[in-house]
Amino acid sequence: MKKLKIISVAFLFAALFTGCGPKWSEEEMGDFNLVHNEGGATLGYSPKSGVTLLTDGGYAFKDLNKNGELDVYEDWRKSVDERAKDLASKMSVEQIAGLMLYSGHQSIPAGGGGFGAGTYNGKSLSDSGARSSDLTDQQIKFLTEDNLRHVLITTVESPGVAAQWNNNMQALVEGLGLGIPGNTSTDPRHGTKAETEYNAGAGGDISMWPTTLGLAATFDPAVMKKFGKIASIEYRALGIATALSPQIDLSTEPRWSRFSGTMGEDPGLAADLTRAYVDGFQTSSAAKEIAGGWGFESVNAMVKHWPSGGPEEGGRDAHFGYGAYAVYPGNNLSDQLKPFTEGAFKLDGLTGKATAVMPYYTISYNIDQKNGENVGNAYNKYIITDLLRGEYGYDGVVCTDWMITADAANVHEFRGKCWGVEDLTIAERHYKVIEAGADQFGGNNEKGPVLEAYEMGVKEHGEEYMRNRFEQSAVRLLKNIFRPGLFENPYLVVAESEEIVGNPEYMKAGYEAQLKSVVMLKNKDGVLPLEKKLKVYIPQKYTPAGTNWFGMRSEEKWSDAANMDMVASYFEVVDAAEKADVAICLISSPQGGTGYSLEDKEKGGNGYVPISLQYGPYTAEYAREESIAGGSPFEDFTNRSYKGKSTEAANVYDMKVVNETKAKMGDKPVIVVVNVANPFIPAEFEKSADAILVHCGVQDQAIMDLVTGNAEPSALLPFQLPANMKTVEEQFEDVPRDMDCYTDEMGNVYDFAYGLNWSGVINDERVNTYK
Repeated sequence: MKKLKIISVAFLFAALFTGCGPKWSEEEMGDFNLVHNEGGATLGYSPKSGVTLLTDGGYAFKDLNKNGELDVYEDWRKSVDERAKDLASKMSVEQIAGLMLYSGHQSIPAGGGGFGAGTYNGKSLSDSGARSSDLTDQQIKFLTEDNLRHVLITTVESPGVAAQWNNNMQALVEGLGLGIPGNTSTDPRHGTKAETEYNAGAGGDISMWPTTLGLAATFDPAVMKKFGKIASIEYRALGIATALSPQIDLSTEPRWSRFSGTMGEDPGLAADLTRAYVDGFQTSSAAKEIAGGWGFESVNAMVKHWPSGGPEEGGRDAHFGYGAYAVYPGNNLSDQLKPFTEGAFKLDGLTGKATAVMPYYTISYNIDQKNGENVGNAYNKYIITDLLRGEYGYDGVVCTDWMITADAANVHEFRGKCWGVEDLTIAERHYKVIEAGADQFGGNNEKGPVLEAYEMGVKEHGEEYMRNRFEQSAVRLLKNIFRPGLFENPYLVVAESEEIVGNPEYMKAGYEAQLKSVVMLKNKDGVLPLEKKLKVYIPQKYTPAGTNWFGMRSEEKWSDAANMDMVASYFEVVDAAEKADVAICLISSPQGGTGYSLEDKEKGGNGYVPISLQYGPYTAEYAREESIAGGSPFEDFTNRSYKGKSTEAANVYDMKVVNETKAKMGDKPVIVVVNVANPFIPAEFEKSADAILVHCGVQDQAIMDLVTGNAEPSALLPFQLPANMKTVEEQFEDVPRDMDCYTDEMGNVYDFAYGLNWSGVINDERVNTYK
């Protein structure tokens, strides 16, 4: 390989007299420098990192490994495949082990205790004198000592702080070893703040959109693609180059707690929306494109959860051992795979397919017909190597869900999620994941167990086999760092990030999507739209005491159900039904529990209880006598049936407030607005409602604009609303659209693709395409 001289003043002076001048220029940007190559790549590097520039053919390149030579992986003229293979071949086993880690959740800045805690020089942020954008001690450790390069961030103080933290992190890793940039990721972060006002000049920390399920209710891939495009630009301005999304599990089990993160229960609609989402996120255009659709506006999409986490038995979730099993009573794996195989893996855009896949925690019960293993999906060689990589030809990154290699203590605490391999050591679990065909470990900050797994492989297969296997994963992982241009320029101009994220144009697009995402189920006698300045009564909302997934307690409280100042700009607000012309009840879908009860266990039961989709008391008369799946080292039984047991929704008051308000209002109209996390049984309050709207996370203002006619409802149900709990219990967890749907007093059936506008039942091209 030709050795190149580092660019110098002498070189520049000589070039003036030879007529062979450099084809690049350099400018200082504060904490980093930008290098502009004529007709070529724009490079960013930190002078503090020790990286210098090389030249070849008059162009500039970063000498990332500081060896004074232009290596293939440093040459931006080469293909991504060439560069990734060259770099992987140069990496030590320890460096590849670090590349295979994906960090635990990181807050910017870190809190002093609890979830996302961290220290700065051994102290809390407030006591240390550090800036919010500084790296924590823990981050410095896993970046330097463990060679970790994939970081998951959660909350950020502001876009500017996030951008500066990114620059600090990139400057650190640029100066280490081979100069591999950091690849920062996030879970979805574009949710709404209900009480926030929208106006033409409104800005915010990030644009606000409905949940994925709300976007699905538009039945419009163009809306989904627009979201992906805007979200990717905002992500890159925050330093984020990988999205741990979209969640494309089919929501064929209506009780599942992650229902609202899906794209609905229909495989055709979900596949089309997935394709649009991933195209929006991964595709750069115009000056931002580098090659093949990839560039500085591109964000890798990690689609989840293979082969679908949707068909959870009884709706219980696999973050816990009591929900470890996905079941297939309808023998319908094929529909569950379609959002992946027909959507994420068959893009319309140049990037071709989603670059990463995350398997779910679940044991996909009896799906492995080759080896007969019932283990978590990331541990199952049939599901990863034979099915995903073999049958469907997928060669992108496979990253485990978070904490699957950590130890579990029982079936009910939020700890490790090593379902089916509880008896293995942590290192043995890492080895089994690698042997299954996965590349990366979510939520693991330490390289030690990965190195132990390597040694296990050497002992079983030999050094050459394991070296090749590690390089195989390294190449896949490196491609996802090369494609979005991080090796060329991972740095951000902080002021530009502050202008981009949450700017008025993006806020407007998000608000328009919110208006398109609300479904009108009922409009008796054309009560909607309402005249403005009517006297309106909005009952307060009761929130019961509870405990979240992480064990954090919340106390019961009464609060306004909406931003009453916002409401007052549309109506005259009164404090009693008797004074009102109309009442608006803003409620949430039933909070029917998790399907497991320590109280039941302590009373001699098996711990398993129903998850209800109705508010009032429910007894599981029609549940299975014998569960399809079961078994755990923490239990001495396999039958997880809850037949005959009873439960009641935590927010039963939401139903009561509708019926009580109607009793008080008499013939005056009652409008019910339901924030939907899961389907519900409309029979409990439908006749008390003159109009019903359902949404999946919008601003209060969007509701007011719809009920007053500033916008017309246009969304459709991306799921079914069941007639009763009998049909919920008897439906198959893996089969879409197999419930008896509710019919209201107007004769309308609340089925998939149903919705009203001012003219009546919507019957447009979307309905014809998908229903």
